[in-house]
Amino acid sequence: MNKTFKTKLSIPKMDCPSEEKMVRMALEPLTEIKKLNFDFKLRELEVIHHNDANEIVSALKPLNYGTQLKSTEEHEIDLEELEESLDPVKESHVLKILLAINGSMFVLEIILGLIAQSMGLIADSLDMLADSAVYGLSLYAVGKTLYMKKRAARLSGYLQIFLALGVLIEVVRRFMFGSEPEGSMMIGVAFLALIANVSCLFVLFKHREGEVHMKASWIFSTNDVIANLGVILAGVLVSVFKNPIPDFIIGIIVAVIVFRGALSILNMAKTK
Repeated sequence: MNKTFKTKLSIPKMDCPSEEKMVRMALEPLTEIKKLNFDFKLRELEVIHHNDANEIVSALKPLNYGTQLKSTEEHEIDLEELEESLDPVKESHVLKILLAINGSMFVLEIILGLIAQSMGLIADSLDMLADSAVYGLSLYAVGKTLYMKKRAARLSGYLQIFLALGVLIEVVRRFMFGSEPEGSMMIGVAFLALIANVSCLFVLFKHREGEVHMKASWIFSTNDVIANLGVILAGVLVSVFKNPIPDFIIGIIVAVIVFRGALSILNMAKTK
């Protein structure tokens, strides 16, 4: 059995998730890396791996983040637990669950969003649809080459951008021609969507350090929780003030969240 090492790296220019994604992409071809632990406060990266630590440093040099090797030592770890998140069979099972949750919530949310005349719920339902497509593409990517995984991530990112623009157009249309959203229904449906997305995060937790397509799924589900909380708040404001403006605002915010998530995925999927 190959020896397992724990290596600590200093990365002075790594201070946000954007740099983290680039580091992950740079290291993904090194298949003997088993786990990455990021510390933005100290600007350090801990790597659990089998290969030579110098290979890791060399892979990060082109990023020009000032990467330096701090220490490396042999490390005992439960590899069965560690590699669980990289098991293609487990990935497929997880993604099927996520696809079922998001697909069901899209149907429920779009129907009730139209009934409630809520731009926030309609926007959130389209986000659920985009996520369903993401998980479908990720299922396709399981067990495929690095190129195919990046391609799946790019396709999901472009889909998110398309839907975000569609949401913005619909917000403008409703602002011009009027809308009377039902606040109480917004709150109830958004709360159900929140439960669904928290469930997705729970299912994804062990896979959040996985490959690019699994990382994309984690980003989308995290964004969705934020969007759900925003729709609930907008529903409260609509109910209190009897005004549709909060619904329009949350629709725009959800579109921006979707758009930013798409850009994150496209940045991750760039081929160097």
